[in-house]
Amino acid sequence: MKWLVAAAAVTLGGCVSVSELERSHETMDVISGKTPEEYADCVKQRLSKTRETLEQEQRGDGVRLIVPQKLAAGPAALFDIDKRGSGSSIKVYERLNNFPLRLSDVRTAATECISGS
Repeated sequence: MKWLVAAAAVTLGGCVSVSELERSHETMDVISGKTPEEYADCVKQRLSKTRETLEQEQRGDGVRLIVPQKLAAGPAALFDIDKRGSGSSIKVYERLNNFPLRLSDVRTAATECISGS
């Protein structure tokens, strides 16, 4: 019961901003053969089942995706997807990145989109 209360407090407590996510340690740093747009489209499609609409920003040759939280305001995750050769360099920053019981939909989408369709 104590774990449930602690998990709820951590999940619902305190908003984090995009700039705070940028300063945190990335939870994923990978390379994909997909272009930034292809990878972003894949992530948006996979997360459309579990999240509200993702915010997409064009950044030079790359794309930034901001994933909204499920129950509170503010971002839950940030995808920085940069063009690298014929593919992409992808960095994912997640809110509660050290919390083992965090939702796995972001991590699952990020992993499945690296080489999958």
